[in-house]
Amino acid sequence: MEVYHLSYPNHLYGNEINDSYALAIGFFDGVHTGHQAVIQEALNKGQELNIKTAVMTFDPHPSLVLGGRKEQIFYITPIEQKIEILKELQVDAVFVVRFTSDFAKLTPTEFIKSFIKQNNVKHVTAGFDFTFGAFGKGTMEDMEQLSDGKYTVTVVGKQELSGEKISSTRIREELKAGNMEKVKELLGRPFMLSGVVIHGDKRGRTIDFPTANIQLAEGQYTPATGVYAVKICVQEKWYDGVCNVGFKPTFNNPDEKKLSIEVHIFDFNQSIYGEEVIVHWYMRIRSEQKFNGIDELKAQIAKDKLVAIDYFKQA
Repeated sequence: MEVYHLSYPNHLYGNEINDSYALAIGFFDGVHTGHQAVIQEALNKGQELNIKTAVMTFDPHPSLVLGGRKEQIFYITPIEQKIEILKELQVDAVFVVRFTSDFAKLTPTEFIKSFIKQNNVKHVTAGFDFTFGAFGKGTMEDMEQLSDGKYTVTVVGKQELSGEKISSTRIREELKAGNMEKVKELLGRPFMLSGVVIHGDKRGRTIDFPTANIQLAEGQYTPATGVYAVKICVQEKWYDGVCNVGFKPTFNNPDEKKLSIEVHIFDFNQSIYGEEVIVHWYMRIRSEQKFNGIDELKAQIAKDKLVAIDYFKQA
């Protein structure tokens, strides 16, 4: 799969684009099942037209540039992860468009000229609510009307699960509530976070439950605090485990709010500091709580571990 980085006024980094493409276009944060419907439609069209299939996405999030939001942006799928998922979906190319203040000023006509027609796009597929150009004034109806016969257009309708629209906003709400099984349904795969194992307070090993303390890559959305059944990939091998997301109230000062993500890996006894790991999230076992002492904490972790073991046996 080729990855092309584009910016306005359409500087192209890397190889020139010579192939013709059926293009799926959108921000695609999460690459959830609704997004996958759009991408699959582009794949089908590419096969029908005997041309390659590409996905166009944008980086960073538009609100970081437009200044419409004050809170920090956290991605369900940061750009590197998004590209890996698109590779698994077997698209031929990804166009990553740099979202800048200059890019945001483009009219719908200018956007189509620079990013659709000049990139040999022969068919455009997007969701029904996709907009483009300055202030999002361009609609999929405009996309078709401004084609000048150079490309055709498919609009994919609203995708629903349990009667509600599948959306990145809905996934964030479920993550905030810790509903990982619902998140898995919406994404079509387990939620994933990646990071590096760092030194923590090493308290876990003193209570017979050593943990890998994970420093997340910046900008990733973190699920609700609590204890989860997870799988963790270490050195290309997967292990079951339980993960605590929270502030460790049993030991820490409640006024010192420093979030930690720690995974107790089952049947594992290696030093892995500095290793990059991937965590897949499956089920929230319980909320984070404060215990009266180490013995009470140890007893609860043992119960959490049994719940996770049972879950993975039945999965």
